[in-house]
Amino acid sequence: MSGGRGERGGGPADDRGASGAEPDPAASAPAPTVSTPELREPDLPRTAKVRQKALRTGWTTGACASAAAKAAAQALATGRPVEVVEIGLPSGRRVTFATERCELLSADRAEAVVVKDAGDDPDVTHGAHVTATVTRGPGSGLHLDGGVGVGVVTRPGLGLDPGEAAINPVPRQMIGEAVREAADADGQALTVVISVPDGERMARKTTNAKLGIIGGISILGTTGIVRPFSTASWRASVEQAVSVMAAQGEDTLVLCTGGRTEKGAMALLPHLPEVCFVEVGDFTGAALRRAVEYGLSKVVFVGMAGKLTKLAAGVLMTHYTRSKVSTELLGDITREVGGGEELAARVDEANTGRHAYELWEEAGLLRAAGDVLCGRVADVLARFAEGAVEAEVAMVDFTGKRVMAACPPDLGER
Repeated sequence: MSGGRGERGGGPADDRGASGAEPDPAASAPAPTVSTPELREPDLPRTAKVRQKALRTGWTTGACASAAAKAAAQALATGRPVEVVEIGLPSGRRVTFATERCELLSADRAEAVVVKDAGDDPDVTHGAHVTATVTRGPGSGLHLDGGVGVGVVTRPGLGLDPGEAAINPVPRQMIGEAVREAADADGQALTVVISVPDGERMARKTTNAKLGIIGGISILGTTGIVRPFSTASWRASVEQAVSVMAAQGEDTLVLCTGGRTEKGAMALLPHLPEVCFVEVGDFTGAALRRAVEYGLSKVVFVGMAGKLTKLAAGVLMTHYTRSKVSTELLGDITREVGGGEELAARVDEANTGRHAYELWEEAGLLRAAGDVLCGRVADVLARFAEGAVEAEVAMVDFTGKRVMAACPPDLGER
């Protein structure tokens, strides 16, 4: 695919001359140009090269924390250690975990450990001893906190308030549901503390510190399952999914970054059969290449702000070790839609794509700026495919359920 550079016009005309003086109203000021990003498709990390056997899925830290919390709560309720525990995943599937350790520390406190198995994903938290300590007290209700090795949020833009333990919303819900299956949280107060010995060391190999998560790892996961998204095997599965879709005679490919965006995409485009929707992970370039190979006429990309920003910058393989979110690009978009220099500067310095999204939303510019972002992504996708496909793009919120911006703006309404 093409990887050249170019220039295209865009944005409002400049209202000052080179000297900074007010221009002659009769004169026509030239419109500034917006640099067209170079297209890049970085290679996979060394740890994610092709393997000769199928790759195993694994469990998220959120699933492991839920299992450990349920085991500790059950031990507290029954007075007996628990060797195997069953929890529910967000999909409704029930899965079992063996505890590495489960013991009563006192009459009102129990602790359990589940060792994380990340499958064949190159995950720095593989082998982590995810520990839950459950304490019973007077009153009622369930309180969740982080302990040693679990990071603390210090900056906005992560979906959690600064000062909170870095336990993401879906794992929080999973842990709560798991504990309530094992113990009564209405007739007593239960405090659940999730800790990860050696978590602070593990976090040094992640981007947590840069994102403002200090002191340990994050408890993550939206499905409970770690799929090897970042491997060549996953890339092959994406290419295969496009092949299967083309074999059904469909000509519109919908690329989604994950399960939540896939649900949002299906709601946006309900007339398309399920085979058209492909979870692309990091491999947008590979999917587009296969779409062109099969002569598909349209590609729709549905994603959240961070992934869209990487694509708008011309990056077609978006593994976190090979690309980063350019908030400067989002600052430029802020200026383009008239957000003002103060807001644009804040967006330039935003902690994450999500933080920039929230700044746009607070300023009432989310739709306008989001539409421009989607337009830039559509330009990149079409250019990568050398004009062989029509590209449309939608930005969803962080639940994946609501479309917040699109290019064209009436995407899904026609």
